[in-house]
Amino acid sequence: MRNDEKLMGEWQFRGPSGTKKTVTLPHTWNNLDGQDGGNDYWRGSCLYEKKFAKPAFTQDERVYLEFQGVNASADVELNGVNAAKHDGGYSTFRADVTDLLKDENVLKVTVDNSVNDKVYPQKADFTFYGGIYRDVVLKTVSKYHFDLDYFGGSGIKITPSAEGKNGKIHIETFHHAKGAKVQVKILDAQGSTAASGEGEDQTLTIPDVHLWDGVNDPYLYTAHAALLVDGQIMDEVSARFGVRTFSVDPKKGFFLNGRPYPLRGVSRHQDFKAIGNAITKEHHRKDMELIREMGANTIRLAHYQHDQYFYDLCDEYGMVVWAEIPYISEHMPNGRENTVSQMKELIVQNYNHPSIVTWGLSNEITISTKDNADMLDNHHVLNDLCHKMDPTRLTTLACYAMCGPFNRVAHISDLVSWNLYLGWYVPGLFLNDLWMDFFHFRYPKRPLGFSEYGCEAMPNLHSSKPRRGDHTEEYQCIYHEYMLECFERHPFLWATHVWNMFDFAADARDQGGEPGMNHKGLVTFDRKTKKDSFYLYKAWWSKEPFVHICGRRYKDRAETQTTVKIYSNQPEVELYANGTRIGKKSGQHVFTFQIPLNGEVQLEARAGKLRDKADIRHVNRPNPAYRLKKTKSKSANWV
Repeated sequence: MRNDEKLMGEWQFRGPSGTKKTVTLPHTWNNLDGQDGGNDYWRGSCLYEKKFAKPAFTQDERVYLEFQGVNASADVELNGVNAAKHDGGYSTFRADVTDLLKDENVLKVTVDNSVNDKVYPQKADFTFYGGIYRDVVLKTVSKYHFDLDYFGGSGIKITPSAEGKNGKIHIETFHHAKGAKVQVKILDAQGSTAASGEGEDQTLTIPDVHLWDGVNDPYLYTAHAALLVDGQIMDEVSARFGVRTFSVDPKKGFFLNGRPYPLRGVSRHQDFKAIGNAITKEHHRKDMELIREMGANTIRLAHYQHDQYFYDLCDEYGMVVWAEIPYISEHMPNGRENTVSQMKELIVQNYNHPSIVTWGLSNEITISTKDNADMLDNHHVLNDLCHKMDPTRLTTLACYAMCGPFNRVAHISDLVSWNLYLGWYVPGLFLNDLWMDFFHFRYPKRPLGFSEYGCEAMPNLHSSKPRRGDHTEEYQCIYHEYMLECFERHPFLWATHVWNMFDFAADARDQGGEPGMNHKGLVTFDRKTKKDSFYLYKAWWSKEPFVHICGRRYKDRAETQTTVKIYSNQPEVELYANGTRIGKKSGQHVFTFQIPLNGEVQLEARAGKLRDKADIRHVNRPNPAYRLKKTKSKSANWV
């Protein structure tokens, strides 16, 4: 049977300028790069080396070396012999190293994230971390085993469908065992057998099937396959799946299991402050907890394949997922093969996840590459590939603001979304309404979504008169208040995804007083501070009762009368100042009060039994620390 041995500790790392040190995986050499002005962001080739003893295995077994994430290109050498080469920093790849193993082994991995014209991504608004930043595993399996050689897949492919009250589960298995038999058993969430059968390619029926129903009821089954040779089990593999139906109506939006299910959620990058992308399961769980607390029901996993563990969390908690490859910002003619291989890996490795409903072809591809034939043809190739490999899901892509609604690239995929920052990069929040209305009028049969929208905000910057470009928490609130109302006015949108759930590293940026960062997150890079806008979304989306006073970090105020804003999902909110009742207001989501400000004021918001407190005070002059300081950098914005 299978045995996994992780190779995580005691790696010798030779980094930039020949630096040497011992590291433990996951690891990146860019965890701090770019965040002190952007000048030290280093892209190049580094070497990882590890010695390990030969694992125990018999002559009837094979040993695979599995890498779950190496950014961006990897050359793997075992005992002086090339074992694998992989281009693409976000997917799993493996190599059969059985015949290369010795009693004592030397594993060398050359990792390269340097600039080139063939491996994506090369131009984008996020840091391209280099390193072995996910697990490395030695997998010992029988020589008769389910396939481990096909684009990093597991050897089992599950295609569920719902027919009336029954679930029809098509299960295909792939293996290296001529004449072997495959037995399949489907277990329900309690571990009881729901269906069983025999065959490499079969369809099983689950009577009275329990549907995977998003955040309301993310019910999962498990398919367990056993490979038998001469009646003896040689290998086993299992995968969870969910039975659901979904569709998109260009006039009514997204439907899940036959009912309207508006997709309202966030985008997410996979990095943390001072850690980069070398994150652990604990970090993944923290991200999911925060997204769930806010009440989102969909996540765009941008702009690349994420860790399998996070897709598993999406399955478990009912998040509807947009999964995509890093075909982003520019079309590289020499990179076409890489877009195809990364798409194949994305689909093969993630096919069984019920959370995924759409495959993303590209993001903002026309920023650097205009409407040329090679780029358009590559999109058609990818779109056709997705439909061939997975006829059950839809395709989509994200266009940026300057990619007009008539651009041919915007009409290739099944769905389309736009990255629009109207009201941030350009003035006029009302332009969002005009844009949506025009596109829907011109293309009434084309499903439209908002894949990115947002604005920068620093928790230390504040203003009583917030305006576009000031990076204050207060303007971010105004922006998102408008956008949520705007989406309410346009129910035909198939999905909306805030950019971004968390602040993230972007080496090219220098804004908000913190270089190398994009501050559009609703939560800070270290996940310690929930910006006020986080609570606005919680007021709209979450069913968990709460009340939140905004502006608690805007403590020093120079005005004698100030505005106090409160977010809550309760119908009535009261405000008290130093124990005196200011008033009660009824409404939805946003409650605004005017109060006199003299000296120290303790605020208390009440919504039924709920309480929240904050302290503010009057000062004679505006606190200069609350104002954005201009820098000499010319790279203030990505676009």
